[in-house]
Parts: sequence; structure tokens; C-alpha cells
Amino acid sequence: MPSIFITGASTGIGRAVAERFLAAGWTVGAYDIAPVTWSSEVIAGLIDVRDAHSWHAALADFAGQVGGRIDVVDNNAGIIVDGPLAAADAAEVEKLIDTNCLGVTLGARAAHPYLKGGGTLVNMSSAAAIYGQPGIAAYSASKFYVSGLTEALNLEWRGDGIRVVDITPLWAQMSLAKVGAATSHRLGVRISPAQVAEVVFQAATAEGRWARGKVHYGVSTLDKSLTLARKLAPGRVAAFLTRFLAH
Repeated sequence: MPSIFITGASTGIGRAVAERFLAAGWTVGAYDIAPVTWSSEVIAGLIDVRDAHSWHAALADFAGQVGGRIDVVDNNAGIIVDGPLAAADAAEVEKLIDTNCLGVTLGARAAHPYLKGGGTLVNMSSAAAIYGQPGIAAYSASKFYVSGLTEALNLEWRGDGIRVVDITPLWAQMSLAKVGAATSHRLGVRISPAQVAEVVFQAATAEGRWARGKVHYGVSTLDKSLTLARKLAPGRVAAFLTRFLAH
């Protein structure tokens, strides 16, 4: 039976991912900084993704219950700080960077030995990494980091037989979307956690040379279109579009 380890699994997208893989018959490890109490079907545990020792302990705990190997690690945990950066609380910004950047990096590092020889690392990025988003600057920048790390590790770990991909949704119907970012109001909150979870499942189980070579996975037609437009548009056009959506 294949297995997946998920962080940030107590609510939102993490929980939806866990439910999707459970439905497909996978063994699911649902870990979070808060207790996971919504199901007795998962292997639940605690993790603080900002702490390397916590990562090693949680992965070892799950691996010990699934025969030592993990097929997929879903680096899902993340937080947001919204509002002008100049007015942001420094401690909150530090926590965001520690969670979204350091946490994903430590998770990748700790997951490597368990995924070697055919596993997949799934990182949660965002459409906020298409072009820097005012009003959520630190969050947006953290997702650029995730996308860059994903691309680098997908190349670096190719020889180890590990695929590394990321998911890049627009705002989903969860707590992270309850922010004042203008893009969430302009574009709407149209994506459900279940839709994101379905793309995570598709990415993790992709077959065939073309599918397995894909690195960035959009969720909705809109975020896929925006990603394509960003690739084709000159920088000034992309900046103008972002300014329009963010005001």
C-alpha cells in the first residue's frame, strides 16, 4: 500500500489532501503543529516544520509504521501575513519566513532518504509566485522561494530517483484566503481545498514521460492562464496587470 506524509494536515488543504489519498487506499500520515483529531484512519502526529529535529522525529515515526519507506511527502504547511510590509509585526514576518521557506527546506532535506529511489516531494507554492504581490509581499516572496527550491531540487535529485513538484493555486476556500489582499477580492476565492487535493493526487501519481517531467501544477483555468501570460508578457505588462489586480 503506498504511503504519503502530509504537513499542515489538521485543516484546510492538508486535510483535503489526506482525505483524497485515504479515499484512494493510501496509508496517510497527517501531521501538524496542532493535534489532528478529525479521523481515526490516518496515522496522526505532531510536527513543527521550523525545527529540524521535529522533522526527523515525525518522519521516523511515520516511516516506522509503514515499513521504512515513504512514497510521497507533501510539504503543505504554510502561513500568511497580509497588509503593508512596513507596518507588519516583525515577529509575524519572521514566523512566516521560518514556516514557508525554512520549513519547506528542512522538510525536503529530511525527506530525502525516505523518498530516494522513486518517491515524490510535493511542495505547496501559490499563484502569488507568478509576480510579486503587494499587500502580501512576504508571503508572495516565500512562494517564489518554494518554486525556485522545487526547480533546483527536481534537477539535483534526479539521479536519486526523486521527483520534486509544486502546486500553484490561486486563493482557496480556507483560512489563508481570509486576508485583505486585493487579488482575493478581484479574482474571487473560487477554488476548494478538494480541488487542490485532486491536483496533488494527480501530481503524485503522474505516469508517463511527459507527465512525470512536469514540475509546476496549476489548479484552475485562471491560475494556469495567468502563469502562461506571465511567461509570455514583458515585465512592464506583467507589472501593470499585477497592479490592476492588487488595487
